[in-house]
Amino acid sequence: MENSSSEFNSLVSSLIGAEAIGSYIAGEMVSGDGAELPLVDPASEQTLLQFADTNAEIVRASIVSCQAGHKQWADFSAQRRGEVLAQLGRLIQRHAEPLARLEAITSGKAIKAARAQVSAVAEIFRYYSGWTDKFLGNVIPVPGGQLNYTLREPLGVVLAITPWNSPIYLAAWNVAPALAMGNSVLLKPSEVTPLTALVMARLALEAGMPAGTLNVVNGLGKTIGDVAISNPIVKKVVFVGSTQTGRAVNAAAAQRPISCLLELGGKSANIVFDDANLAQAARAAVIAACANTGQNCAAGSRLLVQRGIYDQFVDAVAHAIVEFRIGHPLDESADGGPINNRAQFDRINRMVEMGISEGAKLVTGGVSEVTGQGYYVKPTVLKHVNNAMRIAREEVFGPVVVAIPFDTEAEAIAIANDSEFALAGAVWTRDVARAHRVVAQVNAGLLWVNMYRDMHVATPFGGNDSSGYGRSSGAECLYEYTKTKSVWVPIAEGC
Repeated sequence: MENSSSEFNSLVSSLIGAEAIGSYIAGEMVSGDGAELPLVDPASEQTLLQFADTNAEIVRASIVSCQAGHKQWADFSAQRRGEVLAQLGRLIQRHAEPLARLEAITSGKAIKAARAQVSAVAEIFRYYSGWTDKFLGNVIPVPGGQLNYTLREPLGVVLAITPWNSPIYLAAWNVAPALAMGNSVLLKPSEVTPLTALVMARLALEAGMPAGTLNVVNGLGKTIGDVAISNPIVKKVVFVGSTQTGRAVNAAAAQRPISCLLELGGKSANIVFDDANLAQAARAAVIAACANTGQNCAAGSRLLVQRGIYDQFVDAVAHAIVEFRIGHPLDESADGGPINNRAQFDRINRMVEMGISEGAKLVTGGVSEVTGQGYYVKPTVLKHVNNAMRIAREEVFGPVVVAIPFDTEAEAIAIANDSEFALAGAVWTRDVARAHRVVAQVNAGLLWVNMYRDMHVATPFGGNDSSGYGRSSGAECLYEYTKTKSVWVPIAEGC
């Protein structure tokens, strides 16, 4: 498929409405003055555009603007905030196809997946629009003739730092609940996928959100991070990304201190027992490892297989993974696209080489060649892996699955828990009691039984240990974006 630059230029013009890309502050595009940052097409390795890194002055101005936007947004009634968020969801749905195509071109995501995620973004805003007037305080019975009640109040300005693997989806996932509770948000998307965040902020203004309520600051993390986190106006930090960077964000926030919500890495165990529906489990194992070309924190990248079916099942997964078609992001038949950027492409190849050097046997896939024609990698299966190998312990963030044998239920649980990560996982078995036993003992924030990857905004999502802390969706996450005020009022005579 040909370079998508002509369509890209048309999409940028129609969706963003600005020739120069920068930060979006109070409804205005503000250009930076730092180093030129290239936006590279993952499918061709050609530069689509360049924009200038921001500076500390622009970051501080965006925060002050968010503070002003918060004052107006918090003064809206809860019902009115809900109406605005619902309208934002409708506007995103109205622009769904061009948004999906822009997302596919800039992130490398297959167009089918991009469409599904943009549709989910509209649903996210609709879902939280219904919560704005339903998140309640309490009346607490206390002795002594007083009335005691609690109020749930917005925090103020929330800084949300989001990654490149699912740009608009993860932005909405973390922005929507904060907005629903009356906060304003300073959104810092990845510098390699900044555009759909700009579109979302522009549509928020069109939906009726006050200027400054949702600002987008574009540039490098080192330019923006410390300046924003140390600013006393910012009251919370939400970070989605690598564990290493998450630790740095957490440490910076702790200096003030302010709270964080961290969604970090994973090395999730997909456990297959010998009584499972093996055909179904093999197909699901491919999706678990390869969805979004493996650029997915909840990927089932550790495949734990009971020894009696190990060779048979690994062969089935290898045959199925060959059918997972990697192609151009705008190819309607592609299941996955290129890796988003050269650094990640190189890391995946190094990790595959490392796994083989550790003694893993390559079943299918392997190291991908550098061609200059896009960051395309081969879906890869490695067997004869044990859990002590680095390939079994470190997140690859690519379509690479390692197969580890186990003998007993207890051993499977021990292997699953022998990891610094604790985000997701799955168990495949026809034994209902065993499924519940395993789920109860595996350390993870999200577990599936005889399925993998289904998620919904209404359910809590998040991990433990080095996978982060806090829950970023469902009603549970609304507590992340509010503070409790306890109010006492004397109501009995003589109090």
